[in-house]
Amino acid sequence: MAPENQPADHPTDHPAWVQDAVFYQIFPERFANGDPSNDPPGTVPWDSLPTRENFFGGDLQGILDHLDHFVELGANALYMTPVFTARSNHKYDACDYLAVDPAFGATALLRKLVDECHSRGVRVVLDAVFNHCGDCFWAFQDVVARGAASPYSRWFQDVSYPVQENPPSYQTCGGAAFLPKLNLRNREVREHVLHVARYWIETCDIDGWRLDVPWKAPFDFWQEFRAAVKAVKPQAFIAGETWRDTAHWLAGDTCDGIMNYPLRDCILDYCARDTMDAEDFAYFAARLRSLHGRADALNLNLLGSHDTPRLLTNCGGNVRRARLAAVLQFTLPGAPMVYYGDEIGMEGENDPDCRRPMCWETARWNQDMYTTIRTLASLRRRYAALRRGSVETLLVFNGLYAFRRCAPEGDVIVVTNPRQSLADIAIPSGEAAAPGFRRTWRDLLSARSYEQSGSSIHFDVVSEQSAYVLVPVEQNNG
Repeated sequence: MAPENQPADHPTDHPAWVQDAVFYQIFPERFANGDPSNDPPGTVPWDSLPTRENFFGGDLQGILDHLDHFVELGANALYMTPVFTARSNHKYDACDYLAVDPAFGATALLRKLVDECHSRGVRVVLDAVFNHCGDCFWAFQDVVARGAASPYSRWFQDVSYPVQENPPSYQTCGGAAFLPKLNLRNREVREHVLHVARYWIETCDIDGWRLDVPWKAPFDFWQEFRAAVKAVKPQAFIAGETWRDTAHWLAGDTCDGIMNYPLRDCILDYCARDTMDAEDFAYFAARLRSLHGRADALNLNLLGSHDTPRLLTNCGGNVRRARLAAVLQFTLPGAPMVYYGDEIGMEGENDPDCRRPMCWETARWNQDMYTTIRTLASLRRRYAALRRGSVETLLVFNGLYAFRRCAPEGDVIVVTNPRQSLADIAIPSGEAAAPGFRRTWRDLLSARSYEQSGSSIHFDVVSEQSAYVLVPVEQNNG
């Protein structure tokens, strides 16, 4: 089969480094407590269960202290959820966009963290929460105090006076009274936000922004946002949080890539839920690649986040299914993004349970998951085909899906089977070969070997809930 058609090149200011990236996502309040002296009042013990309101004391120093963890895992890019001054534990309710939350540290510590990451070859992306702010935001507080006489009365949408929170007399994000919606059609508001976007690049040398709920803000604002960010750092990465309508954000005038929630849904339906067979998965994954075009290589392939149940929980605690999903996450086009703790098999239902503090007791880690993620990150770094290769579907057979990543440096074949074992399976190699052609392929996950005869690779058994990542190790044309 021929490789799938690839659309035209994306713009030259798209950051090429993302294709070689493995991202690690951290929710700072829950990763590590490196400085107990800045703990918020009422901070609970680290092994407590999370609620929507409680604090655990995680901070930037804790991330600095544990850089080795995700660097040794194989990550070379870090995405942190918001770090600016806010009242909540999640910080999506900014009080001041130009200050690091005191419970996390200070601007100098953020710069130190970015510099240390850069010294280890790790890029740093922050969270851009610019559709809304917190009700503690200084401009909103002025509106509450002074009403229509406030010079900031037009900074927020659909405000009526006197300002009240129950029910809110102003437009909010999602109906949450503590999240007043910024009026991004107001020039003054835009200038403030664009200043914030440039400020953290210039002050701390960050490498990009992840856009929170971008569909809620005017599209032309994000076009202006992109121009402002790229003027300061052309190779900065802009990634949009998108759950639907993903292609809209990949035309080259707003985002470089998106959080690939649609692919996540497909992977989980195929690997964890058994609601897609291989034929379904191959079709919908290819459809997404076609919709996204070449920007697909810059998408963030995630299986879990601070807004979803954790990977192992979605897999019903079945580690084999979770490993299968991770194989697809790391071998399909796009940059894999691992949510902190998924690599050690942490579990948790939806928010707030998915935001449990990181487990640092290695005896409690799921070593199969940790080894799998570390191995996949290493393979992605070693084999260019897994980062930049085209995709060719080789076989769909009930639950079994096989595809080939093709690159000049060499090809890689991936086989996945979330269902029952299959005996005596011949998988097309994707190349025309004479009947006498012989080649051996090695599975990089198990080190087992499989023989190719002619144009097919023979498996005596494809085990249930298994995955294989194959590379050729020898060839005999006799």
